[in-house]
Amino acid sequence: MSEKTERDVRYPRVAVVGAGRWGRNHVRVYGELGALAGIVDLDAEAARAAAAPWGAPVLTFAEALASPGIDALVFALPPSRNLPLGRRALEAGKHLFVEKPLAMTVADGEELCGIAAARDRRLMVGHILRYHPAFGALLGLAVAGRLGRLLSVVSTRLDLGRVRREEDALWALAPHDVSMILALAGTEPERVSASGGFHTHPAIADTASVALGFPGGLAADIRVSWLHPFKEQKLVVVGTDAMAVFDDREPWDSKLSVQPWSLAGQDDAPRAERGEPYRIPVEPGEPLRAECLHFLHCVASGERPLTDGEEGLRVLQVLERSGAALASRRNPVVRDG
Repeated sequence: MSEKTERDVRYPRVAVVGAGRWGRNHVRVYGELGALAGIVDLDAEAARAAAAPWGAPVLTFAEALASPGIDALVFALPPSRNLPLGRRALEAGKHLFVEKPLAMTVADGEELCGIAAARDRRLMVGHILRYHPAFGALLGLAVAGRLGRLLSVVSTRLDLGRVRREEDALWALAPHDVSMILALAGTEPERVSASGGFHTHPAIADTASVALGFPGGLAADIRVSWLHPFKEQKLVVVGTDAMAVFDDREPWDSKLSVQPWSLAGQDDAPRAERGEPYRIPVEPGEPLRAECLHFLHCVASGERPLTDGEEGLRVLQVLERSGAALASRRNPVVRDG
């Protein structure tokens, strides 16, 4: 669909709640689509600055809830606000998109899902990498059996970035990885373990490593950190026939590659042999735009979102189990100064 045609489409009307860095990205996309109906933020100056390029009104949260011209709310908020404000939005009859994670506990997430179901409202979670063209292509390879039986998945999300104080590295960074791994596994893990480093705060992990064990033998490892000298966003999937690498730091023509392999030699001296590697063509596309379009489509059609509340709950369950394991192994070493 061309941009000109896209702007002519009558999308549901959306108000973005939260005009911070990521909220402004949502404002831009919904503004480009012609679906932006308002912006809500306690910081009126930030809200006005975000709204100005699109001529969108700055609203209070109560005004957004009361407006019959607003079909849905998009939350780009600290996750602790998703339940109290999300409850009000759903009970007011609004469809709801929340940036990951769905909530800070499984119980809170279950409450949001229950209200959405009772009110027949779409509830969607911002697991944005599920809408990345390269991950979609990788998942297609796995589902089609092109990699063979899946053996292991390793996901890394590392950077020297913003150090949070409301949530740790596990909750801030790993939801993306958990969502992708659950999609590949097609089931929930039997075993969850985690460890991490508490370097800048005695109770908030700056680094976390999570190990997941699934029925059938699939093993997955996640490593996240905001204290790393360079940025890395990579997903490696190993199957019995081939290995696939989704490296989001690479150019579009190199984001997804496949390495065939086989096991040769005797049982007591096996060796892994490489086949000829190749790249999978991926059509460039902004994942956030695809995610926003999917939300608008689901609001308009009544279809169930790919990353709906139930999918968000499955991710929460893994995060909660990982967080408990991480806390049980806490060994803080706090940096001086």
